[in-house]
Amino acid sequence: MNGILMPEQSLPPETTPRNLPHKAAAWRFSRDEDRTRPSLPEVFSSVHVPNGQTSWVKRFLAFVGPGYMVSVGYMDPGNWATDLQGGAQYGYSLLCIIMLSNLMAILLQALSARLGIATGRDLAQACRDQYHPVVNIILWLACELAIIACDLAEVIGTAVALQLLFGLPLLPGAILSILDAFIVLLLMGRGFRYLEAFVISLLSIIALCFGVQLIAAAPPVAGVLKGLIPTPQIVTTPGMLYIAIGIIGATVMPHNLYLHSSIVQTRAYERTPSGRREAIRWSTWDSTIALMLALFINAAILIVSAAAFHETGHQNVAEIEEAYRLLSPILGLGIASTLFALALLAAGTNSTVTGTLAGQIIVEGFLRLHIPHWARRLLTRGLAIIPVAVVTVIYGDHGVGTLLLASQVILSLQLPFAVIPLVMFVSDCRKMGEFTISRVMTALSWGVAGLILLLNFKLLYDTLTG
Repeated sequence: MNGILMPEQSLPPETTPRNLPHKAAAWRFSRDEDRTRPSLPEVFSSVHVPNGQTSWVKRFLAFVGPGYMVSVGYMDPGNWATDLQGGAQYGYSLLCIIMLSNLMAILLQALSARLGIATGRDLAQACRDQYHPVVNIILWLACELAIIACDLAEVIGTAVALQLLFGLPLLPGAILSILDAFIVLLLMGRGFRYLEAFVISLLSIIALCFGVQLIAAAPPVAGVLKGLIPTPQIVTTPGMLYIAIGIIGATVMPHNLYLHSSIVQTRAYERTPSGRREAIRWSTWDSTIALMLALFINAAILIVSAAAFHETGHQNVAEIEEAYRLLSPILGLGIASTLFALALLAAGTNSTVTGTLAGQIIVEGFLRLHIPHWARRLLTRGLAIIPVAVVTVIYGDHGVGTLLLASQVILSLQLPFAVIPLVMFVSDCRKMGEFTISRVMTALSWGVAGLILLLNFKLLYDTLTG
């Protein structure tokens, strides 16, 4: 049938893996060995899921983890810059934008998990199955550029945090950040649950740090609640609109959509329609709860910035270093600045973990190229360190902020290459079978995708035109 796996067909028992899509799916496969290779094969179906006789709590906990790994991309140093600036300049007014962007992220990540579980293919593999090789090369190159740009933001965030905490210059700090590659390798070698526990631990540190700062900032409850209600000023005020677009543009990370569709398959759920249906339900709850934590952290950054800077006459604070210097004296809490830098270090380290996995998923999914994890990690991190080193040497520490903004613009450019195929796949009954999303959900998904893309292109246009 010209390489198309039809529902009536079946593979020989010795070549049929547990991850093969259910009978309703029909994917094009370029080679027999490609259709039998699962995503992230070293950890595929490695996390035990209790049987149906156990309580729902234990079964839900078995699926907890991937959502938190995805959520770290929504609180990386790129988000910090926009949240800080928004809070300092406009107080609590942009809290509604943070809430809106997180709701859109919840929807897209739920679609990503659905794709991976229902078809047994991650987004990169699905693109390779569907599109012409030339199109796949373009998609791969765009995604690689996005991962390098994201890694660039994480290198900058880690280097800035090391500078604030230990006085380490930015260039040595950027080079030192390469050590996180060995952390990932060590944890992956022990099991995927260890990697998830490491990520969740760092997320807990970030949440604790900002929880303490929120208490110290003592923001007015009425002002915070008012900020959750959209106002016309967001659209009519050019500066506020620009930052609002930046918040949304920095929220949805393209590589997270590839990542989530893969790591949900680490669970050993039954590869049957009923087993997939349950896995989709629990995985959706997992990512939704995790992204609500990301909502809290992003909102906390903006609220602390608003309380500490906007209400004290420091509306021009936009740099992470300046925020660190002013937090403790303004809040009257000596440890506030240290907690701020510690949370930044945890966020930068966490984001690199997910970047490593996303890079592996993309290379293997698009190219079927399997290289050692340490080589992949060192290559990506090396490509990110080079521009940081060049900018630091030529322009000094102040040029790094501009480089951070450039990385967010690159991410915005790549976003259509991930969002559009994802929505197309999950709304196609030929590929999703009984797990195809409804017409209402399809319309909502295209609406969200269109809004995100429109705002990202607006941000790109404004950035390029000054």
